Amino acid sequence: DNIVIGGKSMGGRIASMVADEMGVRGLVCLGYPFHGPGKPMNPDRLAHLKTLKTPSLFCQGTRDTLGDADDVAGYTLADTITMNWLEDGDHGFKPRKASGLTEAGNWQSAIGTIAEFLRSL
Repeated sequence: DNIVIGGKSMGGRIASMVADEMGVRGLVCLGYPFHGPGKPMNPDRLAHLKTLKTPSLFCQGTRDTLGDADDVAGYTLADTITMNWLEDGDHGFKPRKASGLTEAGNWQSAIGTIAEFLRSL
């Protein structure tokens, strides 16, 4: 099948839960909610990500309160998952002004990486 599914935040989580079962070609998750804001890791949210067979791209802000770069570094994720870190981005990929980066720039970076990922499938 040539279908790629995905979504932003909870939409990506739901897509990740059905990707293998649906036999899709790929999965793209934007701002995946690895845990609730200010809450520790939730094993229930991660269990299926350890065995995910579908080639997957997760675009995530390095400061995402639902799973930042430090949080995710400690998780065991399937080899099929590629993380694309958006520098200084929050859950919506918006960086702090002091970073000198822009939300539009982070989105452009994500879009470029998604396009490369789709071509690789």
